[in-house]
Amino acid sequence: MKLLKSFVCVCFMVLLCSGAVFALGQSDKSASEEGTYKIGVIQLVEHVALDASYKGFVDGLAEEGFIDGENISIDYQNAQGEQANCVTIAQKLVNDKADLILAIATPAAQAVAAQTRTIPILITAVTDPASAKLVASNEAPGGNVTGTSDLTPVEEQMKLIKQIVPSAKKIGFLYCSSEQNSKFQIDIAKDICDELGLEYADYTVSNSNEIQQVVQSMVGKVDAIYTPTDNMIAAGMATVAMVAVPAKIPVFAGEEGMTSIGGVATYGINYYELGKQTAKQAVAILRDGKNPAEMPIEYLATCDLFVNEEMAKSISLELPEEIKAQLK
Repeated sequence: MKLLKSFVCVCFMVLLCSGAVFALGQSDKSASEEGTYKIGVIQLVEHVALDASYKGFVDGLAEEGFIDGENISIDYQNAQGEQANCVTIAQKLVNDKADLILAIATPAAQAVAAQTRTIPILITAVTDPASAKLVASNEAPGGNVTGTSDLTPVEEQMKLIKQIVPSAKKIGFLYCSSEQNSKFQIDIAKDICDELGLEYADYTVSNSNEIQQVVQSMVGKVDAIYTPTDNMIAAGMATVAMVAVPAKIPVFAGEEGMTSIGGVATYGINYYELGKQTAKQAVAILRDGKNPAEMPIEYLATCDLFVNEEMAKSISLELPEEIKAQLK
């Protein structure tokens, strides 16, 4: 895996109007009364990107002087990809009267946002909080939820497919049908494909057990596979590669971690840095008394181009000369 270059991402902002502003308040008790802030964390599932977001969050807090076990207490919970677990964990963190809750990925964020309108909630690895109905708008959240978006440069990703596989005529979109963030990215991808003259077809899964069968159904029907920053597919990228590699189908994923497991290349964000950016928001709330309702959703300023040379070689894909030149 080689990092080639960086460029400024185009951030898509969805603006909605709302007059409702929820009153924020401290949880009834607070460990902070004794000098320790209680931070609850709910993560949807284990995979490279989300794990990096959490690590970046913890490291970012430490850089600001908030050390777990010293002046903060972090209760980390992983839902293992199960929505029912998200609800149970969200209820636990709210009942435990956390001073702040971090929710990693859209389903986790939606679960905890449904449980409290008073405890400050930070979200990360959520593509479009507004369309996920987590905030009134991305510019003015208006409630107790704010955080960072992992919106990737979908247009650049589609152009990258054309650049690396110029003969491609039809793209297979692989994603989980129940993930709002994936649908948001796929809608953008379809518009770009229309502009580029690329055909496309949806191939969706509803659970991880369907991934192998769905990818097998794409063999002979598509020239390349595109999967956005989809949590279910990210956790199952090894399965995607197990089918795509023997079939010589290039896979283009929404982020670096997915690309390193089974993709050829991507323009993506650095989830570790996204976590650190979210940590700065946490400090602004806990230490500086900022109100989440007035804190816009934030985006990373840059995205990076990653190429998995070994994967390209394994499917006998010749990289364009302009990309080879940047690998030297």
